[in-house]
Amino acid sequence: MNDHPSVTDELRARVRGIIEELGYLPDPSARSMRGKVSRLIGIVIPDLTNPFFSELVQSAEQAAANHGYNIIVMTSFDHAAKEADRIGQLTSRKVDGIILVPCNDFHTIKLPKGLPIIVVDRLMPGYFGIAADHRNGVRLGVEHLLKLGHRRIGFISGPKHSVPAKDRLRGYLDAMEQIQGDGQLASPSLIAEAAFDYESGRLAGNYLLARARHERPTAIFASSDQQAIGCMRAAHDLGIPIPAALSVVGFDGIPLSSMTTPRLTTVKQPIQRIAAAAVAILLNKQPLPGLDDPILLACEISEGETTSAPQPD
Repeated sequence: MNDHPSVTDELRARVRGIIEELGYLPDPSARSMRGKVSRLIGIVIPDLTNPFFSELVQSAEQAAANHGYNIIVMTSFDHAAKEADRIGQLTSRKVDGIILVPCNDFHTIKLPKGLPIIVVDRLMPGYFGIAADHRNGVRLGVEHLLKLGHRRIGFISGPKHSVPAKDRLRGYLDAMEQIQGDGQLASPSLIAEAAFDYESGRLAGNYLLARARHERPTAIFASSDQQAIGCMRAAHDLGIPIPAALSVVGFDGIPLSSMTTPRLTTVKQPIQRIAAAAVAILLNKQPLPGLDDPILLACEISEGETTSAPQPD
C-alpha cells in the first residue's frame, strides 16, 4: 500500500485486488499513532463567508495535498475566546501545525510547546507571519490613479483595529504625499472608515459621493473588493457613471472582482503564494526566517474597466 520497493508487482496486484473486493480504507488515526505524524494541518480563520479567507483556505488545502497532508478548518468569528477554543480543539486532534489568521481583538496565543504555528495576513508581534505587502500594494493602486491625472482621491479604509487596514491606510497616505507640491494633500474628509464588507462599502461610498461635484472625489480607492463593489452601487444609485465620472479601485483580487459590470480594477493579493509558503514552512519544506522578519509578498495591479482619466471640472 505504501509502494515499498521490496514488494513484488504480483503481490501488490493481489493485495490491491483484495482491498477493492473488501472496500478496505486505511485508518488515518492508527497510521498517525504509529508514525507520530497526523498528516493534518489546522487552519483557523475569522470568517468563512469572506471570499478572501475562503480562497486562502482553498489554496492552503491544495498546497497541503501536494505534500500528502489534509486540513481541518475552523472559524473564530473574529473573537479571541473562540479562537483559543479552536486552537485547543485542533491541538487535541494532534495536528502537525496550525495556520492562523488572528482575530482583530488584542490578545496573545497560547500553544502547547513544540506545536508550530504560522500567522497569516494579520501579523502579530512574537509570531512568525506571512502576508501580502499591504502598504506598497495600496501605494501601487493609488499611484495608478495619480498617473491617470486624479488628485481628489477618496479612500475607504478598513476597521481601525485591523493591522492590514492600518498598513493600507499608510500606503494611501504615502502615495498622496507625492502631490504635496500641488497643495492637494490627503484630506480627512476624503477618508471613510468601514468594515471590509459590501454594505459598509456602499455606505462609505454614499458618504464620499453625496456632496457637490467640485467637492466629491474623482476617484476612490477601497481597502477591499467587497467595499469597492458596494461603492460602485452607491455611485450607480447617485447617477454617477463609472469610470466616466468616477474611477474605483479595489484591493484583494477575489474572483468576484472580475464579475462586476464594469469589471473592477483591483490590487491583487498573492493568495496562492501566501498559502503555499505557510504550508511549506509549517512542514519544514522551506527555511523559517526570524520571528521579527515576516515574509511580505508583493501585490500587483489587475486592470479592469473602472478607471480612466478624470473629467475636467
